[in-house]
Amino acid sequence: MGNSKSGAVSKEILEDLKLITKFSETEIYHWYENFKKQCPSGRITREEFQNIYSKFFPDCDANTYAQHVFRSFDTNEDGTLDFKEYIIALHMTSTGRTTKKLEWAFSLFDVDKNGYITKAEVTEICASIFKLIPPDEVEDLPDDENTPEKRVEKLWNVFEKADNDRVTEAEFIKGLLSNEDALRLIQYDPLT
Repeated sequence: MGNSKSGAVSKEILEDLKLITKFSETEIYHWYENFKKQCPSGRITREEFQNIYSKFFPDCDANTYAQHVFRSFDTNEDGTLDFKEYIIALHMTSTGRTTKKLEWAFSLFDVDKNGYITKAEVTEICASIFKLIPPDEVEDLPDDENTPEKRVEKLWNVFEKADNDRVTEAEFIKGLLSNEDALRLIQYDPLT
């Protein structure tokens, strides 16, 4: 690759990202150029990520949810996202296959990163999701999911677990894939 773009992203990272994300080389270069403009240091801090994320939800409190999203993508746990982590995050949340998105969602819900999720962790994430939902939209939610607690109960019942049980990643994915309603419970899609 003798073009001027070849120095922008290391060949190793480029090849990894092409395999992981299925983005084209051109798309990765484009994302990299934008990333470098926004983050000249080559890293996004938790605070910068929260600021970027809050712009998507200007009328809501996105900070708590953004912290959880950041944690789930900071795979090397250094407190920043590098370009590779950023692109994988972008891919997972926007274009990834359902199973891959559910693997990411499990890591989001696995707050303590022990390989299991508990009802308490589900409650923590659902509460942060609810902070993203404008009050007028909450009013339009079905009665059995119009509070974080009700949504947690409805979701936890999908896994057929007792309150103090744990859910593995395989159980999480299987439960959500077998229940379209449950898939909706783990996210917030703004009304358009």
